[in-house]
Amino acid sequence: MSTLRAAPAAWGEPRTRTVTWYDPLATAAEGVALPGREYLQAIADGVLPPPPIASLLDFRITEVGTDEARFAVVPDESAYNPIGLVHGGLVCTLLDSVIGCAVHTTLPAGTGYTSIELKVSYVRPIHARIGEIHAHGWVTKPGRRVAFAEGDVRDGDGKLLATASGSLLIMPGGS
Repeated sequence: MSTLRAAPAAWGEPRTRTVTWYDPLATAAEGVALPGREYLQAIADGVLPPPPIASLLDFRITEVGTDEARFAVVPDESAYNPIGLVHGGLVCTLLDSVIGCAVHTTLPAGTGYTSIELKVSYVRPIHARIGEIHAHGWVTKPGRRVAFAEGDVRDGDGKLLATASGSLLIMPGGS
């Protein structure tokens, strides 16, 4: 059932966005043999394809370190909410991803993780004209069963846009 109808001229021309991704299970199967940091570096280097969520939201890994990860994205109007700002869900997903990847850098091959809890604080509104924004995630306490991490999102001038803290369940043997 389509919700599309004839649009009034005041709406302007319709816009489109095409998303392309690769089989995530094939990527995960290759990644299970790699320690977390090496797996993420292979994605950052283009040796392995990014996960579909990264393609959908146009995230990219810019740095993989020990206990940390950095992502970047240029938000556009396709992520706008009804009041003309970038939807908080994009920022929340960015923070959840970068925090999870920071924890992933600490994990041995064959070990998975999933978010248990995530708290996000939005500091400033984000518009599409902001340009590239940068997310940094870092581990505050690694663990065998639960790990804790924090993250932030900043604009190109380093101005703080959002922060997050979270806990992640560590799953030996994968997912």
